[in-house]
Amino acid sequence: MQQIINFILRYKNFLLYALLLTIALTFTIRAQSYHHSKFFNSANWLTGNIYGTSNNITTYFGLGVENKKLLEENKKLRIQLFNQEKETPEPLDSTNTNYRVITGQVIKNSYSLPRNYITIDKGSADGLEIDMGVITPNGILGIVEHTSKNFAMVQSILNVRSRINAKLKNTNHYGSLVWNTKDYHMVQLNDIERLVPLNIGDTIVTGASSSIFPENIPIGVINNFDINNSKSSYSIDIKLFTDMTTIKNVYVIENEQREEIKELESKIRNDQQ
Repeated sequence: MQQIINFILRYKNFLLYALLLTIALTFTIRAQSYHHSKFFNSANWLTGNIYGTSNNITTYFGLGVENKKLLEENKKLRIQLFNQEKETPEPLDSTNTNYRVITGQVIKNSYSLPRNYITIDKGSADGLEIDMGVITPNGILGIVEHTSKNFAMVQSILNVRSRINAKLKNTNHYGSLVWNTKDYHMVQLNDIERLVPLNIGDTIVTGASSSIFPENIPIGVINNFDINNSKSSYSIDIKLFTDMTTIKNVYVIENEQREEIKELESKIRNDQQ
């Protein structure tokens, strides 16, 4: 208490000045409409900026949660999209679907080697298995090649060993998607016969012959193609929809009928031997 009294006595002149100034300003603001308007406009501006800054900070720290919510919403929409050909639509969270979707994030990515791989933060504990397809919000990414309990290694489409069934969206002609290692923005589509009409900008999507990816997942557009008369099929450069250098969020796709398809195909191969 004595310290407070000492403080008041020490700064009594300043405190008296501040009190009189406050009283004078109050009377001025109340008496003059112009000053009244300016004061409240300034107060609103200051308050608005404080709340705006506070909201931006809160929003920033909440981005992770919001991002997870968006991924889950997108996952449900993709499940519905992949299974939309059913005659009787199932609920979005139903297990009675051909395709199941698992969200994940990239923790390591390579794109400049002959054999590129991507590591994601989901593994066998999350239901991931070898040969599951992996896509981004923009298009295909690769196929799961190895899994541990909490992580998985994905063979990128930018890998000389990669072979993915793809087709021309407008004609449904099929080919094999490969990579020649020259440009990480481009992959190549082989085995399209020369009689098939092509145009720069035509869209390439996944084909129905794949038991890994659903049909019509976006891949890219035709950037250029080789029309050498000595070849029986085109060599086509495809510019990818996915920027392979900035991948963050991914979706892992499980075809729940794949084992049945593989078993049937193995019987056919055995009969042909």
